[in-house]
Amino acid sequence: MNDTSTLSLKGLHCAACVNRVEKDLKKLDGVLKVNVNLATQKAYVEFDNSKVRNEDLKKAVIESGYEVIDVEDKKKI
Repeated sequence: MNDTSTLSLKGLHCAACVNRVEKDLKKLDGVLKVNVNLATQKAYVEFDNSKVRNEDLKKAVIESGYEVIDVEDKKKI
């Protein structure tokens, strides 16, 4: 089943920051869609919850060099 999560981020300053986070999240097996918004400092991620979890998303962002302040998870039916 697919889930969507919104990650509130800290430390994004430019388009290169956005591209880096998007690229690193897309590397995760099971991530289907990623959209990082510089203005809102949020990453919107759709993923297969049988392959990836919110903890994996957070780890990928942290390894990219940015902070995750909060994660809002919405299950799809």
